[in-house]
Amino acid sequence: MRLFVVLLVSVCAAGSSGCSLKKMAVNTVANTLSEVGTTFTSDDDVQLVGDALPFALKLYESFLESTPKHQGLLLATCSGFTQYGYGYVETNAEALPRGRPAEIQALRDRALKLYLRARGYCFRAMNARFGEKTSELLLQNPETVLSRARRGDVPLLYWMAASWGASISIGLDKPEIAVDLPIVRMLAERALALDEKWEKGTLHELFITLDGLPEVLGGNPARAKEHFARAVELQKGLLPGPYVSLATGVAVGAQDRAEFERLLKMALAIDPEKDPSSRLVTLLTQKRARLLLDRIDEQFAN
Repeated sequence: MRLFVVLLVSVCAAGSSGCSLKKMAVNTVANTLSEVGTTFTSDDDVQLVGDALPFALKLYESFLESTPKHQGLLLATCSGFTQYGYGYVETNAEALPRGRPAEIQALRDRALKLYLRARGYCFRAMNARFGEKTSELLLQNPETVLSRARRGDVPLLYWMAASWGASISIGLDKPEIAVDLPIVRMLAERALALDEKWEKGTLHELFITLDGLPEVLGGNPARAKEHFARAVELQKGLLPGPYVSLATGVAVGAQDRAEFERLLKMALAIDPEKDPSSRLVTLLTQKRARLLLDRIDEQFAN
């Protein structure tokens, strides 16, 4: 139904000579595309969604040319590029044999570009929400910007932190990118303070990753475990993300092979059908868990 609406309104807009009617049509499509649904997240065909996402993202970008300040569509584009970069590009790099370093690096470089592209759309969404040049002020005085955020801004705060954090994670060797890590944490902290239960504890899951970083980067294993417990509680143990995040962060950092293996096996034991709305996310996360288990020797010293 959503695709039908998009195509129908697009045809009307293309054939319309009235600027106001065309603008209304474009905004109608943008509103439709921005709606949070489960068309993708509930799918059980990982490859099908992976093949479809590039077209969807380019469609979003094409409509943003006509309605460049549409907050909902800017946010949807930011989240879309972030998820595609992680679920289908960076994960594909991890799946390649270590004997193919050039291909791995090419995929990692592409993932970094996608994360930065996503962050750019979140910057634009923030400017549309709070005023022009807000994204510039965020870099200079994040406290001032974040004090203006309200509960309804949590999705924007989360996806900005997620896209920005993903770019830093994959670009830690680039000081000009890694230097912004404290701002990512501040974005996440503000979102958590506003609505810690948002999206079944997704913010706590993000903090498992942030606090699973080395202590020199602000990580704290004890806090990571607290966020893990809260995420599992809010998700009722139906999503594998917290288990994989704690395994790759805290367990690897502590070189606790047994804990690493235990957590990943718990992630794989989760039935995707128990939470159909998150079926795709579960399948993608479990795919990564299997890969990590297959290559467990790469994570731990002999």
